[in-house]
Amino acid sequence: MVDSAYVFRDAAPSDEDAVFELARHLDTLNLPPDREFIRELLERSAASFAGGREPDLFDPERRFLFVLEGPSGEVVGTSMIHAQHGTRHEPHVFFRVIDEERYAELDLGDERRDVHMVHKMLHLGLTYQGPTEIGGLVLHPDLRKHPRKLGRLLSLGRFIYIAAQRQRFRDRVLAELLPALERGPAGRARSPLWDALGSRFTNLTYAEADALTRDDKEFIWKLFPVSPVHASLLPREVQDIIGQVGPESMGAMRLLHSIGFADSGKVDPFDGGPHWEAATDDLTLIRDAEWCVPIAGEVGDEGVPGFVARVGRGGAPWFRAVFTRLLEPIDDEIDWVIDWTETDAAPRELTIPPEDLAALGVGEGERVLVALRPQLRVAH
Repeated sequence: MVDSAYVFRDAAPSDEDAVFELARHLDTLNLPPDREFIRELLERSAASFAGGREPDLFDPERRFLFVLEGPSGEVVGTSMIHAQHGTRHEPHVFFRVIDEERYAELDLGDERRDVHMVHKMLHLGLTYQGPTEIGGLVLHPDLRKHPRKLGRLLSLGRFIYIAAQRQRFRDRVLAELLPALERGPAGRARSPLWDALGSRFTNLTYAEADALTRDDKEFIWKLFPVSPVHASLLPREVQDIIGQVGPESMGAMRLLHSIGFADSGKVDPFDGGPHWEAATDDLTLIRDAEWCVPIAGEVGDEGVPGFVARVGRGGAPWFRAVFTRLLEPIDDEIDWVIDWTETDAAPRELTIPPEDLAALGVGEGERVLVALRPQLRVAH
């Protein structure tokens, strides 16, 4: 039996202290350890979940902050969704990485030499109508090797929310993966790429540029050269990190790849981390999600691992999800196979552990959103 102690939910203003402490563990652009920033983010997130007067219409300014709640109600992780990364107020700026080949036959007198070179070029790009972006994923360091693999729920739970509120998001989703960052004075993150490139074009340190991007991202477009940058002119150790995923992001990368993300050939101009993208409706968790009728009951090892979510309609909490095992009632003589491509007139009935339904706050007659992940094991 799986204990439903960890619940993935929308963040509340009362989570401010916990989110601030978690932000100090990672210190990224999406979730900096800045109390005023976090307070404003929580307020914006609450308004985004509520939806305002037109909750079913797309709003590019929405930001959704989620937290992972532990057994005693403690907040142990965060993750985010930006409805659109790249707006008129905050454009999406990136480097498109292109390899350019050159070949020459050289006559060196007593020697002829064939020279083939591949030059990595960084082409600056910008859009004001970018994709939906996921980010801000932080799990408390003490729980990173937890047997229940809590990063899975933190990362993938967001896509169940997108499936539930599809109209609130764009047709493509972006994930900016972090490279191996270094730590400078006071433990603040620093980027070798920015030190070698960005600082030369802007006369700003990484910390200064980091702080500036919270209000103005267009300065990169205004100050960086329009012509392509030859990465081969950078130090070798800087070239080697461009487009590479850091060790702390490898788990997130594998999860994203498993549901349909792929490398887009673009990187972040601040740290060189790769941009992975996917068509929203092609992501397996979104494509295969289905509204079901829950039946409380015991589920043994024959149950299939999956995400189960309750979506609030009349007020907070707006979203709660767990990762558990579930079972569809069947004839004992028939092998059980759930075919999510099948179209039924009536919603499916699924047996779900009662403790999970209690954790979700599911009321009588209320449907839940389910997406299966049979290749991911649930710890017992």
